[in-house]
Amino acid sequence: MKLTRSSNFILIFALFLVITALLLIRPDPTEENEETGFAENDAMVIPGSVIRFVEFIEDYIDSTHTVGAALTIVHNNRVILMNTYGLKKAGSTDSVNAHTAFRLASVSKGFAGVLACILEQDGVFSLDDRVISYLPGFRLKDSLNTNTLSIKHVLSHTSGLVPHAFDNLIEDGVELPLIIDQLFTVDISAPPGMLYGYQNVVFSLIDTIARSVTHTEYSKLLERRIFRPLRMRDASADEKIFLRKNGNFAYPHVRYRDGYYPLAVNLGYYNIPPAAGVNASISDLSKWLLALTGNNPEVLNDSLLSIIATPVIETPLQRRYTRNWGKLDSKFYSLGWRIYQFRGRRIVHHGGYVKGYRAEIGFCPEENIGIAFLQNSPNYLASMSLPTFFDLYFNELDSIETQMKVTISDDTEDMSDPSDTLLFNNFLIH
Repeated sequence: MKLTRSSNFILIFALFLVITALLLIRPDPTEENEETGFAENDAMVIPGSVIRFVEFIEDYIDSTHTVGAALTIVHNNRVILMNTYGLKKAGSTDSVNAHTAFRLASVSKGFAGVLACILEQDGVFSLDDRVISYLPGFRLKDSLNTNTLSIKHVLSHTSGLVPHAFDNLIEDGVELPLIIDQLFTVDISAPPGMLYGYQNVVFSLIDTIARSVTHTEYSKLLERRIFRPLRMRDASADEKIFLRKNGNFAYPHVRYRDGYYPLAVNLGYYNIPPAAGVNASISDLSKWLLALTGNNPEVLNDSLLSIIATPVIETPLQRRYTRNWGKLDSKFYSLGWRIYQFRGRRIVHHGGYVKGYRAEIGFCPEENIGIAFLQNSPNYLASMSLPTFFDLYFNELDSIETQMKVTISDDTEDMSDPSDTLLFNNFLIH
């Protein structure tokens, strides 16, 4: 059969549509097949302490029978490691991958602090603004606290209310506006800004304040200002991921006698998204850490990073909360972040727990290095992960520096070329 010119055009156009459709539905290889393991780059030197730390993690994952976990380390604006372990659900064959979503629990607070700083830089509000300016009916038990409570007090746990006010209502699933209406019954310990007292409800006032000014849901603000610009494609701030059939998420687990058993996903704490409502994959947290260590200044600029890494209030945490860190020179809280002075360096971090999940994240601005660890079967490994990592890494840096100082001192008379010193500096940089 002889085809006319119009027939040829129709066939070509149809072929074009088919090819276009295939390209549109073809999965992005970075979405589901992101490579894990150590980064392969000829110019990159993986510190020995990082290798030893990975061995430590893998040994403990095995000995604790952890169901599923994920780990990432960034250094000098590069992801040098991304590893996933085990299963999304005990008894299944579905492995955790780089895009498996975990609940972050209180690690969510770091996103709230950063978002608030972004909104302040945009001129939406000032961190020193009074809460009552945005919530006219807001009332606490003491008029002084009612009238002087600021956004900064909210985000630094210095409201003056007794700690953990109404956490029981959060767990019962009561909506945030209804809980806020009852805050006037909570006892007051001090005027705002004077004492540290950890809060979830009061911290989440940033949701109501931001919504009142921007007329946008908190989850949408996170998506537009942080998740999307940083290409955090699996991150969210609601329970929807857990309601999807065949969603890529890690199930929570509980330990009972001889092992871990999966639980139904508890949707508690999604009623306070700033304090505990963010979900993310280890791929997402790699990108988050890169931004937090200065690699994405168009989203998180130097001024913002300086603010969140600046102490606001000293936190006299009990020994049981910090025992794995050994001796800490100081403990502070900033805006959604803890700040420890550890072995002469600043660690900005936060941990999180919600039934069946553990999350830990931290970074050292001075050394431009950060780490995140996620579990769906909580045990003591999560609380050991960050202090063990930073202790190994700082020990290696300090040892190398000491050795180099001795070598340089011994060889000063013979050195005509400063290449040895440059080599040492190059190691610290790379």
